Amino acid sequence: MNYTARKFELPELKGISKNQIDVHLALYEGYVKHTNLILDTIKELRAADAEKNAFIINELRRRLGFEFDGMRMHEYYFEQFEGGAKGAGETSALKDLAEERYGDWDKFVAHIKEVAGTRGIGWVVVYFDPAERMIHTAYVGDHELGQLAGLPIILAIDMWEHAFMVDYVPADKKKYVDAFLENLNWNVPEKRFVEHAV
Repeated sequence: MNYTARKFELPELKGISKNQIDVHLALYEGYVKHTNLILDTIKELRAADAEKNAFIINELRRRLGFEFDGMRMHEYYFEQFEGGAKGAGETSALKDLAEERYGDWDKFVAHIKEVAGTRGIGWVVVYFDPAERMIHTAYVGDHELGQLAGLPIILAIDMWEHAFMVDYVPADKKKYVDAFLENLNWNVPEKRFVEHAV
């Protein structure tokens, strides 16, 4: 069984060009391709001679985390634009918890922007910890390194340069974050939150 690159129904975005999205989607498709390639190659190597190929198989397994997480994180990212920009609703469970943690919604969004200002490549990820009913906003350096184990992803912002360099230079990444948030359909993070908050 192989993974298939998802097709996203993306509207025209403000501040993020179609060219930028096309480049980014092609990169996502590369993660899907390489996830499948690694899984297929491991299978072939095991069938040929698992013992003789153990070292190669082990290294491919290490690489799988990068490719798989790159695939999945981009799926979280792109689906957040589907349906067009929508703000958080007044009766939002996510908004209620964010306001409990950060004081008010604007402070929560300001915190996301602050975390997005972290130098270097990576992801801004908002997680929900169901055990403690708490939201965490983290900066994840690589797809497979630094994730908060077992916590559902509520929001994901790609902060690798490939996500914005068609439209913005690195010094302007704040403008990219503003554009991302302006185009975000908050119903998507809300739905993710509610699925795990019950």
